[in-house]
Amino acid sequence: MNGGKLADGVAAQSSRRGFLARVGAAVMGVTGAKTIGSLVTPGEAEAYHFCGHIYTTDSCPHPTGLPRIDSKGFPIRAKNGRPVDDLGRYVDAQGLPVDDDGAPLTDADGARLPQATRTAVCTATAAVYGFKPHVDGAWYRCCGGRVRKLVDCCGTMRNRINGDKALTGYCYKGRKVFCVMYYDTKVKC
Repeated sequence: MNGGKLADGVAAQSSRRGFLARVGAAVMGVTGAKTIGSLVTPGEAEAYHFCGHIYTTDSCPHPTGLPRIDSKGFPIRAKNGRPVDDLGRYVDAQGLPVDDDGAPLTDADGARLPQATRTAVCTATAAVYGFKPHVDGAWYRCCGGRVRKLVDCCGTMRNRINGDKALTGYCYKGRKVFCVMYYDTKVKC
């Protein structure tokens, strides 16, 4: 054993740095075991928040819960990507409400239910919370084998939707993140 390796070996066994390295390795081992033991399926993962995001800023309000959007920022259902109106109902290509199978929704007399509004999620959020909406920047994660685009809904305000101090995030021109949304791409990862 050369002098450098001998010194490293002694340091690893007796120094504070060596002790911390051993403790760190043990913690990582336990954490890794817990992580492997607690892996969840994609459907279950949605219950915690959404893949790629860990609650630092809460989700934008969405008619069906999780803030999944289409490429233009309009609400779609998280589990299947189908478009929904502001009431959370599936809609057809004309924006009329339909059931799970795509059949028109009707009232008790058989008349077709009227069309409801379908508003971009950041725009709807800004209307409720009183700020001018901007969808500025985004970041990307691999989720369920596809690239997921995580999107900031930005504005000029002091606090985020969850009440914490607003952060710049990926916003431009002095705006700050109010809440977050996501778009699932078709790009494999």
